Amino acid sequence: MSDTPSIKTLIVDDHPMVADGIQSILESYDDIEVVGTCNSARSAIDQLSTLDPDVILMDLNMPDMGGLTATEIILEQRPGTRILVLSMHDSPEYISSALNHGAMGYVLKDVPTDEIKQAIDVVMSGERYLCTGARGSLEPKGDNAREALTGREQTILLQLAQGKSNKEVAIALDISVRTVETHRKNIKRKLGISSTAGLTRYALEHGVLQGTGARF
Repeated sequence: MSDTPSIKTLIVDDHPMVADGIQSILESYDDIEVVGTCNSARSAIDQLSTLDPDVILMDLNMPDMGGLTATEIILEQRPGTRILVLSMHDSPEYISSALNHGAMGYVLKDVPTDEIKQAIDVVMSGERYLCTGARGSLEPKGDNAREALTGREQTILLQLAQGKSNKEVAIALDISVRTVETHRKNIKRKLGISSTAGLTRYALEHGVLQGTGARF
């Protein structure tokens, strides 16, 4: 038996048959532990601390709260969680929006069963995963590196570029200072920038401070 810890996986889908089917698939793998299934986004958020998932398979359309809103809230509370969207929607708008909200991957519900496991492995390694049907012109191109930032990271970049401290950003966005620090580190890594002055210069060069980033 491997000493490697199992990947704790939470399934969030308001269709019980879908959730049960995914759970049955994942439980056939020795290195995956399904820690729970939730039929609403709010239920998943409420049980985050108890279930402590590494990966969350997130449906987009749920009655109480959309999967994108839930993704942002979860990542604010637990930035290290990998969100893998599992959806029936294959439009570029849905896929781009999910990635911009912080999802690490996007998988259509009609993919072969072994691809869900592959997607989990990839996002756990820290890489983005798009199933074949979701691939296209979604990856950042050329110098448009800011596309690699999530919606929350773009918001924090704007705040930092305005000269605000981590504490001031935390107060403005009603999140913890530790969460701001984590996002700040991720922003620097993604943009290849090592200093706050570099972030400000990047923001000036890319029109962030002029309000040209429509998705802030």
